[in-house]
Amino acid sequence: MSSTPRARRLHLRLPRRMFSQVLLMQVAIAAGVAVLATGLFLAPLSAQLDDQAMRRALAIAQTTAAQPRIAEDLQTSLPSVNGPVQTAAERIRRASEAEYVVVMNTNGVRWSHRDVTQIGQVVSTDPRRALAGKDVMQIDSGTLGRSARGKVPLRLHGHIVGAVSVGIKYDSVRNRLIHAIPGLFAYAGGALAVGAFAAYLLSRRVQRQTRDLAFSDISALLAEREAMLHGIREGVVALDRTGRVRLLNDEAQRLLGLDAAAIGGPLDDVLGPGRTTDVLAGRVTGTDLLTVRGQRVLVANRMPTDDGGAVATLRDRTELEQLSRELDSTHGLIDALRAQDHEHANRMHTLLGLLELEMYDDAVEFVGEVVGDHRITAEQVTEKVHDPLLAALLVGKATVAAERGVALWISDGTLLPDRLLDPRGLVTVVGNLVDNALDAVAGTPHARVEVELRVQGRTAVLRVRDTGPGIPAERRELIFTDGWTTKKPPAHGKRGIGLSLVSRFAERQGGSAEVAEASGGGAEFTVVLPEALTEADLAAEPSAPTAAEEGSR
Repeated sequence: MSSTPRARRLHLRLPRRMFSQVLLMQVAIAAGVAVLATGLFLAPLSAQLDDQAMRRALAIAQTTAAQPRIAEDLQTSLPSVNGPVQTAAERIRRASEAEYVVVMNTNGVRWSHRDVTQIGQVVSTDPRRALAGKDVMQIDSGTLGRSARGKVPLRLHGHIVGAVSVGIKYDSVRNRLIHAIPGLFAYAGGALAVGAFAAYLLSRRVQRQTRDLAFSDISALLAEREAMLHGIREGVVALDRTGRVRLLNDEAQRLLGLDAAAIGGPLDDVLGPGRTTDVLAGRVTGTDLLTVRGQRVLVANRMPTDDGGAVATLRDRTELEQLSRELDSTHGLIDALRAQDHEHANRMHTLLGLLELEMYDDAVEFVGEVVGDHRITAEQVTEKVHDPLLAALLVGKATVAAERGVALWISDGTLLPDRLLDPRGLVTVVGNLVDNALDAVAGTPHARVEVELRVQGRTAVLRVRDTGPGIPAERRELIFTDGWTTKKPPAHGKRGIGLSLVSRFAERQGGSAEVAEASGGGAEFTVVLPEALTEADLAAEPSAPTAAEEGSR
């Protein structure tokens, strides 16, 4: 086996915390921007310095060519080291700190040059454009190296007699650029430092808001949140500080009858006015608040959040409420059976006493009266109410009312044919109104509840009157609100739902539910249900009995 240690691979890993990752990325971005800005600034700076050097050389050449003495000396003298053209050109070169000032004739022969050995020699670069009368600016290489050059024609009395070429040493231009770089880097470094400090402050804010979680932790939390929100069987509605819906899970959409398009809209516009909107918006406070949405009975709880919004949870109590009402009906049936059992026992004891006293005729008469009383009560209901469900309900309620010392009457104007579209719905309405009336009059002297059911075309009209204390005028609009009640809640649930269900049922049928003061005191509830009956020959329906018919019976 080789003893040479295995080389370790270098793995670069990003920091795990969001704070560190955000800071590192922002510093990297700031550094990249600083480098890019520096490069974008240096590129035109170099071109700008070259242009300045060429324009300076051109200006010196133009100034030299503007002196008529030089043109005259070019025509009257020979190229020499001590000639008048060389003397004048050198004076101008030293005064302008140019690299060279060359004066040439039309053949390109130098009359002046910094290097005196070049005097009388032909120039190394092409002078034809300048001799043709054009100004020339360029960066080029000659006998003295690379330089920024300016060339102009030399005229005498309007005729071109030669040209002037001036050069600026290119090294000086490059030195200016190099000298500007440290200052530029200093500015870039300062900007980078400020950007890094700002990135640190921003990262610290992100750290506080995300509670120093890693990206992977946030991703896992979001995945768990989605799974939890869409998997639980409770509705969840999240609102922002302005009252807009920012979250609706699947159950909330089902319970409220909404879809995903409601997300982002104002709660008042999405749900419309009503108790459900008030509860979710926080205008009604409390825990386990009851509300009705469509055909559903909901229990809502609202919890404010730190950002000024709120999260509300919704539970469907529809089935539980139905079971609760069925339990109430069962209790009422038990009470009715108990009352009948008690009354039946008294009658049996009376019958037994009559038989023991050998009063057989009286016993037969007593049994006939008992059976006749019961038959008359059932017959009175079934003659006026032809729907079997409603008839059975009213017979049962009459027995419960008798047990509680209340007289339950069916109005003489009652006549309801067996053509109801939704008999179960009407059973709920009648049952709630009769129960409330029995509760209102129980324990009062001469307690009486009257039920009237009649038909106008296909419209069913229900009235329930009682002799109770009635409802104050200022509260008559509130009694149909979800959760509003004056009664003590029972042990198995909450009150304030019955009248709300009555009102919702009537509204769904296009009708109405109202309450007013009954004649002689008490309350009178009126429910109008348009289109409550099926199409039929209304003339074929039995009419209410007349006084003559009542008298013939």
